[in-house]
Amino acid sequence: MSPLTTRRATTVRSLAGTVLAAALLVPAATACSSTSAAGGTTAASTPAVPVATAPAATVPAAPTTSATQGATAPVAPAATSGASGATAPAAPPTSPRAAAPATTPAKTKSPVRTQTLVDGSTAEVQAVGDQNYVARIVNSGAVLATLETHDSDAGLDGNGMFVVLSLDGQVHSWMGGEHQGPGTFKLAGGWTAKVTKVGELRYRAQILGSDNAVNGTLEANQHDAGAVANGVYIVLSAGGEISAHM
Repeated sequence: MSPLTTRRATTVRSLAGTVLAAALLVPAATACSSTSAAGGTTAASTPAVPVATAPAATVPAAPTTSATQGATAPVAPAATSGASGATAPAAPPTSPRAAAPATTPAKTKSPVRTQTLVDGSTAEVQAVGDQNYVARIVNSGAVLATLETHDSDAGLDGNGMFVVLSLDGQVHSWMGGEHQGPGTFKLAGGWTAKVTKVGELRYRAQILGSDNAVNGTLEANQHDAGAVANGVYIVLSAGGEISAHM
């Protein structure tokens, strides 16, 4: 074989090696492209991660709104409390009641006059109005009975002791001389008493003069009655007993 033939064969082998190398490079390039595409797919799926975290971004928004509402709620009560608190202290200084006791005059009681009665007890007499008096019958510090005039004389039958309190505050007492009604009885001073029963514990006595004319009437209704007739003291009890004394 000539030298030229030898170089051509070598050249053919070199080309064949080049073609083989190129053939090997194509799958490698394809593999690189596939790997690159796969890597691109992975990269493309990466943006989905913020989507999952997107709701987390809205989570702080709810506390912000709640905090705003919480800040607003206390404002109204604070303003209202301050307004009412400012008005309350203003009332006491303007109240007129504090000055009232200073201008109210003190009441003075009338003096008490004492008088000894026929049985040894004491009558404490005190004026309570115009021609109105109160007499308390006291024995050993205890009040046994009370008489009070109401624009008329008052009388009492106290276990056999008769007491008259007149409109001028005078007290007259005596014992004895009683009559049990109903009936007609002669009294001291020339008077006649006609006693009638008109109800339970209620008696009426008509005081008659010498001509049998009615000069006055006593009504004992649940309590004793008394009168003064021309200096004669008369008592009619609720039990129908009558007595007179000069």
